[in-house]
Amino acid sequence: MARLGERVTEDADRASGPPPRTLLERLALAGIALVVAALFGGIGVAALAGGEVFLGVMGGIGALMTLWAAASNLRRG
Repeated sequence: MARLGERVTEDADRASGPPPRTLLERLALAGIALVVAALFGGIGVAALAGGEVFLGVMGGIGALMTLWAAASNLRRG
């Protein structure tokens, strides 16, 4: 049991995390995400053209979320 004033857990800077991704890996992941976003967008457009509004909106949301994840992956690394 820790005494008063002692730390119970390790410092965040001492904890070892995974190494940052290389630029090539980040670009490859973003490319895969773009393909998946295009598929989601295609599903959304096809569903809207067929009169399925809910499925079309969900496909569009999926495309936007995938693009957001790709952009944050490129930015953050």
